[in-house]
Amino acid sequence: MPDEGSRLQALPGGRESADELGHFSDEALLALVSRSDNAALAELYDRYGRVAYGLAVRILRDSALAEDAVQEAFLAVWRSAGSFRADRAKPSTWILTLVHRRAVDLVRREERRRSSPLEAAPQEAAGATDEEVALLARRRIVQDALRRLPDEQREALELAYYGGFTQAQLADRLGQPLGTVKSRMFTGLRRLRDLLADAGVDLASDL
Repeated sequence: MPDEGSRLQALPGGRESADELGHFSDEALLALVSRSDNAALAELYDRYGRVAYGLAVRILRDSALAEDAVQEAFLAVWRSAGSFRADRAKPSTWILTLVHRRAVDLVRREERRRSSPLEAAPQEAAGATDEEVALLARRRIVQDALRRLPDEQREALELAYYGGFTQAQLADRLGQPLGTVKSRMFTGLRRLRDLLADAGVDLASDL
């Protein structure tokens, strides 16, 4: 991951006085960010920048895109800190959820870019093996099927399979009981298997 100081240069905040806020809680820092406190944003970045990057790179498989996802997520923190509700999620969960959403948005954007315009497809496929072309097609089918799931089921599955989180970790990050997370994943997987079976795709080989 690039030097955190250099990444913060593009954010509204700076590092000049962030060290003075080291004893503040995450909730207090978000309250300060909602009042346009630059140093509070920098302190939150210090606390969660690395884990945010780790989540983004696991989803995107691309370091540059992962950096973009983290950057956009912390800009979203800056813009929407006032909407944070402590009774709904922990600050870390809220921040990492923003990172996850930005990363997934970038995945979808890249998929659209690579598949459009249609005229470019033969050129891209020309240098790929039949196996690579088939794999790409299957992955697109899986992504389309995931988009057809309810948001809560899709988020749990994407964090688990693309983010590498266990069910216990998901419960902690999403601020939900473990049983709720297990139920979402079980129901989502069952629906996803049905959707993929209709498309002739084996779930086990593509997630």
